[in-house]
Amino acid sequence: MGAARRLAPQICRSFRRGFSGLATSGGSSSAQDRLLASACVGCLSRTAARATAHLANLGPLGGAMMEPRLPMIVRSVVSTRRGTSSSRGFASLPPHTELQMPSLSPTMNQGNIAAWKKQPGDEIAAGDVLCEVETDKATMEWEAQDEGFMAKILVDAGAKDISVGTPVAVVCEEQNDVEAFKDYQPGEGAPAAASSEESAEAEDAPGVEGMESESGASAGDFPEHAVLGLPALSPTMSQGNIASWKKKEGDEIAAGDSIAEIETDKATMEWEAQDDGFVAKILLEDGAKDVPVGEPAMVVVEEKDDVAAFSNFTKADATGGKPKGTPKEASKEDPKKEAAPTPPPSEAPQQKEQPKQAPSKPQPTSSRPSGSRVVASPYAKKLAREANVDISQATGTGPNSRIVAADVQQLIESGGGQQPSEAAAEAPSGAVDGTEFSDEQHSQIRKVTAKRLLESKQTIPHYYLTIDCRVDRLLSLRKQLNEQLASGSSGAKLSVNDFVVKAAALALKKVPDVNAAWYPDFIRRFHNIDISIAVQTPVGLMVPILRNADGRGLTDISAGIKALAGKAKENKLKPDEFTGGTFTVSNLGMFGVDQFSAIINPPQSAILAVGGSSERVIPTASGSFEAALYMSATLSCDHRVVDGAMGATWLQAFRGYLEDPVTMML
Repeated sequence: MGAARRLAPQICRSFRRGFSGLATSGGSSSAQDRLLASACVGCLSRTAARATAHLANLGPLGGAMMEPRLPMIVRSVVSTRRGTSSSRGFASLPPHTELQMPSLSPTMNQGNIAAWKKQPGDEIAAGDVLCEVETDKATMEWEAQDEGFMAKILVDAGAKDISVGTPVAVVCEEQNDVEAFKDYQPGEGAPAAASSEESAEAEDAPGVEGMESESGASAGDFPEHAVLGLPALSPTMSQGNIASWKKKEGDEIAAGDSIAEIETDKATMEWEAQDDGFVAKILLEDGAKDVPVGEPAMVVVEEKDDVAAFSNFTKADATGGKPKGTPKEASKEDPKKEAAPTPPPSEAPQQKEQPKQAPSKPQPTSSRPSGSRVVASPYAKKLAREANVDISQATGTGPNSRIVAADVQQLIESGGGQQPSEAAAEAPSGAVDGTEFSDEQHSQIRKVTAKRLLESKQTIPHYYLTIDCRVDRLLSLRKQLNEQLASGSSGAKLSVNDFVVKAAALALKKVPDVNAAWYPDFIRRFHNIDISIAVQTPVGLMVPILRNADGRGLTDISAGIKALAGKAKENKLKPDEFTGGTFTVSNLGMFGVDQFSAIINPPQSAILAVGGSSERVIPTASGSFEAALYMSATLSCDHRVVDGAMGATWLQAFRGYLEDPVTMML
């Protein structure tokens, strides 16, 4: 291990950490592979060639122990990135997929299984929630990437500290196959050497493109390079938009440089370079929408002289596809596969007329019978769904005519397999009675907000409690404090909302049972008080978080809210500034709203809706009348966590702080 530390500049940090654990683990070779593969996830822009160089730098121990198993390690890295294993179609078991613990946040290396949402025998569709996973940041939903049936759960609900990449469940393709996995154990039936089908899927997976293309294995004669896929810049990000590129082709980049601005599901964030090099090719244009995480976005080389060689580099090169007719492909292709399928007689006249048009790539046709089962890799299916093409029209070039990503890519480029857009089918056909309208595309933020709020109303039993608070003293104290602040150099100015947030935080401290969240098997009581502040932005509703609000002074709260609101409106929030939160405050009083009810922000159990203050005439103890200022506040509660009496007790504490604001400063 001393040698590895001395060679620190030459070996990436995550690889070195993995090797440290490997050298001391004393485990089986498969366990060592997983350890090293998991460690390499942090540097997937590295290639197989560079990984081999790392092994050589580690000396005889590294080379002798790991180099023979490098292909298996590379596949394990791909599997860890995707959250699924590529071990499919074992001879002793029906076709199946081992699901591995995914990395659901940028810093996650292990997690807890909070609850399984699918049980053995349940059908799974793409986008279904498989289980809830507690990460290092929050409890998040793990969504299925493909359809199938849950065959076996390998890690029970409540399991703690499960490393990323550990097998946790098995999914099969047919419901009749579920019974065969009753006694399944992780790795059962896995061959010592990878099958050709496994190899095809490893080539198919996002993230491995950069490894192959840099070593020249699947990208023609291009110089050594790395293909960078779109990164996950927030814990819930599954796709993003390219807002703008900060670097252009030929530019030099250093670690930490901003490569591009990416619009995620939460905010517009900067994508920073992880290594030095030169931008050789940009594969996605400014404004590209709904780009899946892992989609090849750009190519980086180490030498500026190599940039020119990538002028004609395409996504097909990045994903392992090759132009037809290249010498390498001609030598490797099966003659039977080279022969194009004979077109039906009815299509012959159209084929003869083609030379009159501009030259284009021939559209692949499929000889697959109508209604027959389509055998395709998960990533190929994903590409077809995103491009809205009929995958059955693709010609499979994988093992046993299996459709792989390159086949779908070729189908897309040829313009074939198009099917009516689902959105177009559901959209109104046009204006009625001369009505004019325009359609505005949803932003990522609005899509996620709509989904989460709908789920909240459908799954959380809301109830509402409203209370009126007299705020004469609060407004008088605010005026006095602002006069003192105006005479100073800070220029700070307190708002009514600053007092509301402080009062809410102190009420949570006084009634801590409201500062909680519901989980299927337990209620989580938060020990810190982090207030989410609802902020309206040009792209939708955002809820930046004011951390440890109960321990902050009014001027500190005011400055913190202003800074967070400004970042939210500019789409500049960082993940830790909007992820988490234990309670939400939404204030519409400044818009003249007297009272409203808000939707709970899951997994929180309550949200406070604050209206504006209004003057009322009230009787006095002496029998006369006087004018007073009142403000209404409505608490929306999750009845599974907050009972009616508990919610009322919290509101009483909140009103006490607002009506006697000096107590907030004690």
